[in-house]
Order: sequence, then C-alpha cells, then structure tokens
Amino acid sequence: MVLFINGGHTTAMKRVFQLITEPFRRSIRNKLLLAMIVLAALPVIVVTGLAAENSRQSMENEILDTNLSSIKWTGIYLGEQFSRLNSLIYSILLNEHLNDYIAGIEDDKLSSQLATQRNITDLLRSALYSTNANVISAEIYVKDSGKLFRVSSEGSEIRSPAGNPSPYKELFDGKKYLMIRTDPGKPDQFELTRSINRFEDRQVVGGVTLGVRWAYLDQTLALLNRGPDETVLLADVNGSITYQQGDGPLLLHAAELSKLPHDQPGYMFTGDAYVFYSPIEPSGLMLMKIVPANTINQSARSTMSYGLIVGGISSAVAILIACYIAYRMSQPIVRLARYMQGLGPINSNIEPSDIPVSGRIDEIGWLETRFVNMSGRIKDHIKTEYTMTLEKQTAELKALQAQINPHFLQNTLQMIGSMIYAKKPDEGYEMIRSLSAMFRYVIREAEDMATLRAEVGHLQHYMQIQKQRYGSRLTYAFTADEEIMDCRLPKLTIQPIVENAFVHGFDHKPGQWRIDVGMSLEGKEILIRVRDNGIGISPVRLEAVRKELADCGSLRRKEGRIGLYNVASRIRIHYGEQYGVEIEQACGGGTVVTIRIPYVHERREES
Repeated sequence: MVLFINGGHTTAMKRVFQLITEPFRRSIRNKLLLAMIVLAALPVIVVTGLAAENSRQSMENEILDTNLSSIKWTGIYLGEQFSRLNSLIYSILLNEHLNDYIAGIEDDKLSSQLATQRNITDLLRSALYSTNANVISAEIYVKDSGKLFRVSSEGSEIRSPAGNPSPYKELFDGKKYLMIRTDPGKPDQFELTRSINRFEDRQVVGGVTLGVRWAYLDQTLALLNRGPDETVLLADVNGSITYQQGDGPLLLHAAELSKLPHDQPGYMFTGDAYVFYSPIEPSGLMLMKIVPANTINQSARSTMSYGLIVGGISSAVAILIACYIAYRMSQPIVRLARYMQGLGPINSNIEPSDIPVSGRIDEIGWLETRFVNMSGRIKDHIKTEYTMTLEKQTAELKALQAQINPHFLQNTLQMIGSMIYAKKPDEGYEMIRSLSAMFRYVIREAEDMATLRAEVGHLQHYMQIQKQRYGSRLTYAFTADEEIMDCRLPKLTIQPIVENAFVHGFDHKPGQWRIDVGMSLEGKEILIRVRDNGIGISPVRLEAVRKELADCGSLRRKEGRIGLYNVASRIRIHYGEQYGVEIEQACGGGTVVTIRIPYVHERREES
C-alpha cells in the first residue's frame, strides 16, 4: 500500500513538472525569455534577501541586548519596591502593642482590651499614612483571638469573622510565609500578605495584609518600553498571571511559565515570540516581557520593500529587453513553424507563395527559401494523394450502395414465392412493393445524402419484410420528433445498424425479438438510438468494437454490406470527429447503438 501511494505521488509530481516545463520545451522564444529573466532577476533577489536577513539579524541582536538589560534592571527596581512594602510590614510586626496582644499579656479589663485594640488600629493607620499613596489599606488578623483589624481610606474596623478569612486561610493551609493575590472584582490592585510567626517556636499566629494599587509598579514597568504589540506580565511560581500590561497574545501556557528559571534573568524563543524574564525578589513573582517575532522582522521590511522596488524595476527592464531580443531572434523561426503547422491539411488556405521571406542571408534566410520550395512540392503531393483516395472511397461507397445483402434478397424472394400460393395476392404484392422501394432507394437516388424522413421510409420497408418473415416473433417501434425529419444525413445510416441486430443479436436468441428505434433532438445534436433485446455483446468484444470505432478512418467492406464501421466513417467524413457511432450494453440484455449527428435542417442547407 505504501509503494502504491508513493508511486501515485511520483506520477502526479511528474505530471505537474511536465505541465510547468511544457511551454519552455516547445518554444525557443520562451526559453530565451526565461534565461534573460533569470540572469537579470536572480542577483537582485539574492542581494535583497541577504540585505533583509542581515537587517533582521542586527535588529534581533539589538532587541535581545536591550530587552535583557531592561528586564534585569526593571526586576531589580521592582524588588526594591517590594522590599519597601516588606519593610512596612516588618515595622508593623515589631510594634510592642501588637506583640503584647499576640502574647496574651493584655488586661482582662474591657478598658484595657479597648485600649490595646485602639493602639493596633492606630498602628495600622500610622503605617498607612506614612507610605506611598498607592498603599490603600492595611489589616492584621490574629488567629488565636479571631480578631481582624483593618484600616483603609474609607475608615477602620475591627471584626471577628467566623473561621479564618481570605486570604489568611489560603496562607495558613498552604504554609506560606508570603503571598501576593488579586481580586477579580478589583483588577487595579493587589494584596501583599505575610504571616505572623511566634518568635519562640515559629508557629503561625496571624497575618498582615497590605492593599496596594498596581500603579505603584507602573512607573517602574514603564522602563521596559513596551511596544504596541508587546505584553508585560507578572506571574507567580505556578504560572498564574497576576498582572498584565498590553493586549497582545500571551503565546505561553501556565505550565510553560512555571518552568522558567527563577534564579536569574534570561529569555526564550517560542517560535512566535521572544519571552524575556527576570525574578523579582523577595516577592516570588516573575517579571516577563513578550515581544512578537513580527516586531523584529518589521525592521527588515523597509529594506525588503526598497529591494523589491529596485528588483521589480530591474526585472521589468530585463523582461522588456528579453522580449525584444527574443522576438527579434526567434521571429523568423516562429513564423516558419506556424506556416509549417498549416501546411499539412488539404483544405488549408496557406499557399507557398503566401509565405513571406525576410531576405536574410544567414542560416535562417536559407531555411526560409528551402521551406518555400519544399512546401510547394509537399502541398501538390498531398492534394494528388488526397484526391486519389477520395475517389477510391467514393467508388467503393457507390458500389456498396448498389448492393443488397444476397442472403436477405434470397430469403425475401423465397418468402414472396410461398406467399403467392398460401396468402392473398395483396399481401404478396405488398412485399414486392417494399422490396422494390428498397431497390429504388439504393440504386436510383444519386445523392450521397438523404433526409431522415427518407431513411425512416427505407427502414420501414425493410422491417415490413422482416415482420412478414418472422411473424409474431418480431415486434418493433419507431419514435421520432417531427421537427428533425427533414434533417439530412448520409444515406444508408440506420438500416445497416438494424440489420446488424438480426445478424448478431437475434441469430441465436430464442423467444421474442424486439427492436426500438428512437430519434430525438438533444441540444444541437440529433441522437438516433437503435435498441434490441438480443443476446448482447461480451465486455471483451464491446471493448474491441469501441476501439475499432474510435480508429476507423476509411470505408471498409465486410461481407458485402455497409457495416457499423462504414456508417461511423461516413458520418465523420461529413460532420467531423466529434460525431459518429457509439455502442453499449442495454439494461436487461441486448445492445444499444447510438448515432450522433449535428442538427442541420434541409431547408437551411438549400438556402
């Protein structure tokens, strides 16, 4: 199976190659034109391609160096910003009021509790107001007491939530000490949460959270000089994106992001884009910048555009020069080839005297003179040979038309003799009249062409005789469109086909015999179908007959009759190669012979 597929693929490739090379193998002018275009255009294309590639590589190296440097320093600056946030958290964690509250040293008195809680709230408010305006909230959650202290620009509150609230539950369950998370409902900010650990045993006793606007980092991220199609990302260790600048395609999945090294800056090429990355300490985030490959190729487009313009102009000039040279050099040869193509047919209107001679004295001029002399002799020879062949075929056709199958004539005369004694004189006279009409049609009519109406009349006389001979065993039917009955066709076209049905289809067939002859107009063609229910034709014999019908080019005598091949030959002589005789097996048994001729009305031809 693999060999068969490969063989079919090879054959298809050969056919495509032949179709492409055919115009150049058959024309010297096309060869000259192709050679000139290749010689002129190929250097331009090569130089343009090399210049564009060098420009692309230079731009690629520049973009790599620039982005690697900017991603490294931006990561360092972002780390410093997160360090400042961590310092703020440490200042909160080191406050003695918070430590006393966590250690449980507070007084049991309600006034003491309120004072301690007020001190913690003041601590958060003091820390919030002492920082950048982009830090918009601060909160402390103490796990043992279940108290949540929160201060923001909207005010302060102390709550006792049921269970560990978010994000502290995620912090405690994941045993994390630092976590950065975003709220889908607040895309312009993030929360930085750090755990509070007891100094003695490092047990987690709570957490501190700062609410920070992403604008706090935007000024630093601007150092990356993000382009219109580029994207800047901040992602955590799991590859989840926490912040994004730009609407460009990500071109990376979370699994791929999580595999990036977290120890040093670098870059990777995905095939569609360059991904520059740098870890941000101590946040645990990864800074990334995605630069599409199109950005790097953009710089080469201008060079390519100028190169294409120059190459196009050069190629156009080369084509014009090539066309002029090819035309001047090959014009006499092409002219001789064209006249040589029209020299063969006998009905050609080209005469040797019509062939122009350029008067050149080189080899081409010598060829022109020799061709004119040779074409005159060849044309005279073709005309003589064609005339002799045509006269021979015409004489053969006349001889065939003047004959009727002797077996048919003998059987008909014997049948008429027996009818004289066995039946009424009128019936015998009817057979004699039909036989006489057949003789008159084939002998007295001097024309080679007849109307379809005359052909049908001749066929009806033939079938009346056969009907009288075979009786009820034979049935036949004629159907025809009246509008085509005056159309002309070669004489003795239909009756020989019907006669073949008796000779080859019914000779060894028992039971009922039936012949249907239908004549109809389909488009601009007349189709005459002769269908019989005889013994049919084997596939091997059918293929052989079809091949002989396709190759028949002359009249052939067979058993003294005008046979199937002669009918096909005469139709082609009169109407052309697209018309003729077709044969096929009939559905349910038998054979169908179709005669195809053009629709030409007798009156139209006479006018």
